[in-house]
Order: sequence, then structure tokens, then C-alpha cells
Amino acid sequence: MTVSTIENRDDLIRYLEAALALEHATLPPYLTAYYSIRSTTNSDAAHIIRVAAVEEMLHLTLVANVLNAVGGRPDLTRPGFVPSYPAYLPDGEDDFTVDLRPFSPEAVETFCKIERPGKAPSADERLLSAPADRAPLLVSSPTAEGMRFYSIGEFYEEITEGLEKVAADDPALFRGDPARQVGPEYFYSGGGTMIVVTDLDSARRALQFIAAQGEGLDSGIYDAEGELAHYYRFRQLQLGRYYQEGDEPGTPTGPPLSISWDDVHNVKVSAKLADYPPGSELARVAREFNADYGALLALLTQAFDGRPALLQDAVCDMFRLRDGFNRLICNPLPGHDGLHAAPTFEIEPAAGSDQPAARDAGEPTRAVTP
Repeated sequence: MTVSTIENRDDLIRYLEAALALEHATLPPYLTAYYSIRSTTNSDAAHIIRVAAVEEMLHLTLVANVLNAVGGRPDLTRPGFVPSYPAYLPDGEDDFTVDLRPFSPEAVETFCKIERPGKAPSADERLLSAPADRAPLLVSSPTAEGMRFYSIGEFYEEITEGLEKVAADDPALFRGDPARQVGPEYFYSGGGTMIVVTDLDSARRALQFIAAQGEGLDSGIYDAEGELAHYYRFRQLQLGRYYQEGDEPGTPTGPPLSISWDDVHNVKVSAKLADYPPGSELARVAREFNADYGALLALLTQAFDGRPALLQDAVCDMFRLRDGFNRLICNPLPGHDGLHAAPTFEIEPAAGSDQPAARDAGEPTRAVTP
């Protein structure tokens, strides 16, 4: 019999906080690839990546709803919430780094690895030993030291089973304030309906939706809403053709995709503030972008803290960052052989936020350690 790593409400909250960090950790890579695409080009790829980013915001909000329902407090401004890229993310038997890359075959390969379905051979093999010489993993166990999960799908399966166990032992588990829930009226997306979490059934549905929309682990190519799982959307970019109803996983038969890998700003992979010339205009713009992104995380935290109407502004703000991206990616980064600048996502304290600062100014965040 598999030994659970979630024994009580405190364990469950730690897992849900890790899930919140995990869902966010995909956004900077997706946004970097999206904004690196030159204007008016690669419309198919841009649409696929943009929709995936919006749906990651949906996943982030669903996790926040579950966390709020059990009396937790989502905080996207806590130290270490934003990973220092490149960051490790386990997928199946292999570990790989998640970088901030321009749109490229390498970036799409990473996206497929992030979302790739990975069903463990058995429940006993859901947890694996984490390599001792690797950076912290984004999906390590918060309660079993030195262990990581076989895949993101198995990570969510562990949370779901733990949720059921704790709910059976604690009738008052769902003690959170209903006013802190984000309902469908506050999140408009074609990729799924927001689930208000008030009990075990709604919490289970929210977690299962996240796993299915990302990996398609149990529902096949399409999720329960009839939408392509993220993994198969990204596979379309590798295979050069859209999936259509009735297709097998590796053989899409729909219309071809048009991709031009050269119509991209070739930004430096996982750029750091230290790469920018001290005192330069580019360094100033990079720091301003990080401040704006930190403010976005503070706004999301407020939205999950009983002001759900702010979520609509936050989703729009995520794409208003375009101007900040363009001020960087359109300019060569001095001393880097023609590579262009890019946001570093080393987050400074958000101005006016009541939440704890993400880090001290000028000091990069650590990799996410759930």
C-alpha cells in the first residue's frame, strides 16, 4: 500500500502552495517565447502559446481557490515564489531545465516536456529520489525530503488523494471564507470554466481539470471541456499540423501550421540583470520590467485575498507587459555576440504592496523550493 505524504491539513496547504508556485513557473517561459515572435509573423504559434499562458492563469486561480477553501492564504509575493531560471522540472525519468528562451524548436521541446503525460508504472513509483547534485526541483515533495514526483500529473494525483484523506479525517477542512473564491464572473477564458471550491467534490474537480488540461493524462488528446490538452497543442508546433477530432496522439491530420523559426528576436537565454551594462538604459528598463511584474504578482495576491474583481485587471496586465518586453527584445545586448536583451524576472518589491517583498532590490530570487 502506498504511503501518503499528506497526513493533515498543514501538509495539504504546503502541497497547494507548491502547486501555486508550479503553475506560475510556466508563465515567464511561455511569455518570453510569445513576445520574442516578430509582429505579424507566426500567428499560429503565437495563438497557441498565448492561449496556453491564459489557461495557466486559470490553473493558478483554481489552485488559489482550493487553497482558500481549506483556509490557506495564497501569496505570490513570498520569497522564492518566482524561480531563478534555468530551473529544474522533473518529467518522467528525466530531469531537464526550464529556460527563458525565444520561440524556437528548443523552447517548444521544453514546453512539451513540461506538459508531457507521465503516468507512473504504479502508485508506489509515484515518488522518485531527487538527484542530490541538482538544483531544487519545481515539483519536489514538500513533506518527503529528497523526493520528487514522476510527473506533474502524479503530483496532482498525490494532492487529490491527500485531499480525500484529510477531508475524511477533518469534517471542518473546508473552512475558508467563500468571499475569497474567484467565480466564473471574474475570469473569462475559452479554455475552461472557473470552479468555485466549497467542498471535496468541487476541490477534486478543480485539481483534476488542471491535470487534464495540461497533460491530457486520463482524458486523452482532449480535456473534459473538449479542448486540446496543452501537451498536444505544443506537439502541433513540432509536427506542423493541427489535431482534429478522431486523431491519434502522434498523428494530427488537420490543416498545416505555418511556422517561420527565423522571424524571432534572438534573445539571450535566461538573461540576468548582471548581463546588462551597469548604469545603462537597458539595465534600467530591465529593472522597470521586473518591478512591473512584481506589481502584477502583488495584484494577483490581492485578488486571491478577497478582491476577486482585481483578477480581470491582472489578466489584462499580463499582456500589457508587451511594451516592457518590446523595449528589451528589440535591442541587442552589448557584449553578447548580437543576442538581444530580454526580461530577467528577478523580481523587486512591488510598489505599494502590503505583501512581503519578493526579494531585496538587486538580489535574484532562489529557485522555487516548495
